[in-house]
Amino acid sequence: MNISVVDSAAGMRRVLDHTVHERADAVRELWAPMAGMYHFVPGVDMLGVHSQNFGFPLDMTVQTEQRVREAITALELADAWVRVRAALQEGVAALAAGDLRMLVPDLRVLLLAGDPTNRHFMHEIQGLSAFGGISGFISMTVWPTEQVLDRLEAIAVHELHHNVRYSPGGVVWDPVTVTVGEHVVAEGLADLFAAELYGDRGYTHFVNERTRTDAAVLAKVSSGLNITGMADFASWVLGDASARLFGGEPVGLPTGAGYAAGVRIVQAYLDATGTTAAQNVHTPARDILAVALPALDLNDAGAH
Repeated sequence: MNISVVDSAAGMRRVLDHTVHERADAVRELWAPMAGMYHFVPGVDMLGVHSQNFGFPLDMTVQTEQRVREAITALELADAWVRVRAALQEGVAALAAGDLRMLVPDLRVLLLAGDPTNRHFMHEIQGLSAFGGISGFISMTVWPTEQVLDRLEAIAVHELHHNVRYSPGGVVWDPVTVTVGEHVVAEGLADLFAAELYGDRGYTHFVNERTRTDAAVLAKVSSGLNITGMADFASWVLGDASARLFGGEPVGLPTGAGYAAGVRIVQAYLDATGTTAAQNVHTPARDILAVALPALDLNDAGAH
C-alpha cells in the first residue's frame, strides 16, 4: 500500500497569496487530491468541505491571515507532514501484526491549518477536526497548539483505524441504519489503538478527565446506543455544543461524551477477551457491546 501526504503547506500558501476573490478556486485546487473522498456525493463542492472541516477562512483580517501563515510555519517546524506519514506507516504495521489478513488501502492524506476565528474549533474541540471514515482518505484540520503538535501521530493513527474499519472487507457504514453504538465503539477502538502506540497521547484531547470518568455520562451514552441514522450522532457522540452547531437536538452530554464512553466500553471488551484494539479493527460493534455492557456498572438499567 502507498501513503501519499499532500504537500499542503505550499498549497495553503498559494491560497493565501491569491486575492480574496481568487481564493475559492485555489482552495478547491488544494482539496482536489481528496475529491474521491466524496465520490458518492454528486457535484460536491470541495470549498464547502473545507469550510465544514473548520478550514482557515478565505476572507479574513490581516491579523488573522498572519496567524494562519504562522500556523503553517509552526506545522513545518514541527515536521508535521513527515511525522504524520511515519505514524501512519507505524500504524499500518501494528494493524498488520494484529491481523495478518488485514488489507489496508492506499492512503491520501491532507493536513491543513484551521480557522483561528472559529470559537467552537479553537475552544470546544481545541484545534482538532479530523476525518478518516472514507476508505483511502484522511483529512486533518488542526491548530498547532502545543497539545495538538504533541498528538499529531496519535491523531493520524486514530483516523487510520477508522479508515481500515470502513474499508472494503470491513464494517459497512450505512448512513440510514448505522447505530450510535457503532460510532461510539469506533471512537473507543480508535482512541485505544492510538494509546497502544503512543500511551496517554492517544486519547482525544478535547475530552476532559471528568467526562472520561463520569458514570452518568457512560450511562447516558449507553442508553442511546441503539438509535439509528446519522442525524443524531453529533448529540450522542460529540456532545451538546456540537449538536447545536450542526442543527441537532442536545441530549444533555458534554463535549466528546461518545469518545469517553467508547473508550470505557471497548476497554471492558479488551479486558474480557485479552485482545487489542489493533486486533479488533473489524469486530462488529454488536459483538463488543454484548461482552462489554454486562461487565460495566451502568446506573441506567435501560442502557443494557
